[in-house]
Amino acid sequence: MAITVEVIAIGSELLLGDVLDTNTNWLCKRITGLGGRVCRAVLVRDDVKEIATEIRGALTRGTDVVFTSGGLGPTTDDVTLVAVAEAASVPLELNPEALTLVRARYEELTAKGYVACSTLTEPRKKMARLPKGAKPLANPVGTAPGVVLNVGRTTIISLPGVPAELKGIFGSSLQPILKELFGVGVFVEKEVLIDCSDESALASVLEQVAEDNPGVYIKSLARRLGPKGKLRVTLSMAGGKRTEVEASIKKALGELKKALADAGLNIASIA
Repeated sequence: MAITVEVIAIGSELLLGDVLDTNTNWLCKRITGLGGRVCRAVLVRDDVKEIATEIRGALTRGTDVVFTSGGLGPTTDDVTLVAVAEAASVPLELNPEALTLVRARYEELTAKGYVACSTLTEPRKKMARLPKGAKPLANPVGTAPGVVLNVGRTTIISLPGVPAELKGIFGSSLQPILKELFGVGVFVEKEVLIDCSDESALASVLEQVAEDNPGVYIKSLARRLGPKGKLRVTLSMAGGKRTEVEASIKKALGELKKALADAGLNIASIA
């Protein structure tokens, strides 16, 4: 059974429309590639109560993994960890390991001339105050560590909102935890481009292929309308063994090609 995941993107700037939330899309792709199943994704303002409510909801639903993005920085509106602690009913405390990570990053930045000094001011120490029992994750790009906290059966993973920092942690210090949670998963996707812009003409074909291949996710998307329109159909699947996943995709693709030919539809390309 797939690991269930929820994503909470945090930041008032996201809901004001000032910043586009690309983190959720990126995380969903990576989680799917690991064999996980994203059940829910939401945008939340920088508000402790609202963030804590979303996290409590995930805990109540028994979600296996909750990712939060944003709100880990040194400013007063960075309140994600306060909300995580509140939702988990634990206090915030200065984490020695996190403090060491923050100190090392500021010493490095000072040596490079990026900041004036490496003094651990209160705003900088704020990034090392974690929910009790949490583990910090080294940030190879920025200054705020990522944070992992286990609450019952749920693992809460808090990552920075800056995309480069989120991706940096995900690809480095978070990897051992991801392998422990998801195991070794694979994700395979094939794309079929069809000379057709009318999705309704394709509906029955896709329905039958999907029904005969329940493990494969099949989705159509019109690229443009008109007499020279194209339809993109993707077939994707996640699993534990590459050979099995690739075999399932190959079977579904073969059936789709035959069904399209029977329906008189031309395939422009397969990638």
